[in-house]
Amino acid sequence: MRDRKMWNVTASNYATNTFNPIRNIVENMQIVPNPEKPMIALSIGDPTVFGNLTPAEEITEAVVASIRSGKYNGYGPSTGFVEAREAVAKYCSVSDVAELEAKDIILCSGCSCSIDLCITALCCPGQNILVPRPGFPLYKTLAEGLSIKTKYYNLLPEKNWEVDLAMMESLIDEQTKAIVVNNPSNPCGSVFSKEHLTAILQVAERNKVPVIADEIYDHFVFSGEEYHPMASLTQEVPVLSCGGLTKRYLIPGWRMGWIAIYDRNGILDKQGLQSLSQRIIGTNTLVQGALPTILSKTPKSFFEDTIKQIEGNAKMCFEMITAVPGLKPIMPQGAMYMMVGIDMDKFPQFENDLQFVEKMISEESVFCLPGKCFDYPNYMRIVLTVPEKQLREACERMAAFCTRYYQEFVNGHTVDMDVDHGYLSTSDMNEDVKAVKTASFDPTALIMEAEAD
Repeated sequence: MRDRKMWNVTASNYATNTFNPIRNIVENMQIVPNPEKPMIALSIGDPTVFGNLTPAEEITEAVVASIRSGKYNGYGPSTGFVEAREAVAKYCSVSDVAELEAKDIILCSGCSCSIDLCITALCCPGQNILVPRPGFPLYKTLAEGLSIKTKYYNLLPEKNWEVDLAMMESLIDEQTKAIVVNNPSNPCGSVFSKEHLTAILQVAERNKVPVIADEIYDHFVFSGEEYHPMASLTQEVPVLSCGGLTKRYLIPGWRMGWIAIYDRNGILDKQGLQSLSQRIIGTNTLVQGALPTILSKTPKSFFEDTIKQIEGNAKMCFEMITAVPGLKPIMPQGAMYMMVGIDMDKFPQFENDLQFVEKMISEESVFCLPGKCFDYPNYMRIVLTVPEKQLREACERMAAFCTRYYQEFVNGHTVDMDVDHGYLSTSDMNEDVKAVKTASFDPTALIMEAEAD
């Protein structure tokens, strides 16, 4: 027996390798709001925070009925009750292409757990996965905790955040075990076309790499857009689709997610996922009992009303921020977010987007997540689930902030915005520069027009 003289209790490699970029950045930010202005947090991807978006009554009654039945108080199968998995299989089946059965579904504790199981099942330490940039940072957190490398493929803002396909394919090597595709996107709010998804799948097929499809925002698309499940577009590529109730059904705290396994040619070893599901002995059984009713009885009008609110916010926010000097929003096509470019050259007082966001919090009490959280500098992410009145006020405050700090350069001179006096001003400006009016670039006027609409 070893004679231990001193305590030596260290964290595991898994624990020390686990790193959440958003948590790390936010927890170290200088978040000190202006005490004279109530905080408006445009940073939280939880649609329930402000109380303006609530689940349908049918959803609530379904879980109440599940509780009262007394059938779901004990442990269930690690992959979920058969009737609950059958309901998800029906929900996820793609007509004439991929009919799923209960055996093709694994219920998980939220979509994050689904993604965790997929990465863990497919990859070994030292291997790698491809993930989008900008993208949800949890992919990296989950992978690198397991000593799995992440390689970033770029999304292109000038193409509504489509994938740089050539770059994606160039990253694939013998150790690449999965391509993660998030559609609709967090943080971009983009929705890929059928043609673009097909092009991504062609990359996967050529290189014999399966796809982990993060589809938690399934069907969460704005008017004129269409959601296409990745598995509906391929007969060859194995797709592990990760979804759940979190976003579309407005119940993130209920922790109900799933993996839908689309593997027409028997390529994947499903036993890995089955085994991993036994680690936590299944997900919330009360919600499992309600799942068949939730997926079949939630009225279409509920989804339409939710999307109508968020799309209305997106349009208003886009119009108002487009008028703000130094900011360039990219209109989303779905999900709950908008990415806004920051022309840092026009704000020389700040070294990066993190400093920009921190200062906006301290002066205007508006909190957006900096692009650094998504490994994408010179941007910030805005959450669109805020009540319309608060979102409008937040946009006005952002306009005021940018107007104070924006600097243009004309004829070699630094020109500051001076909305109050109706012109661009600088201490050493010549008469020609003083003649430059804000009529062609008046953020206040354009914001007022947006309000009038």
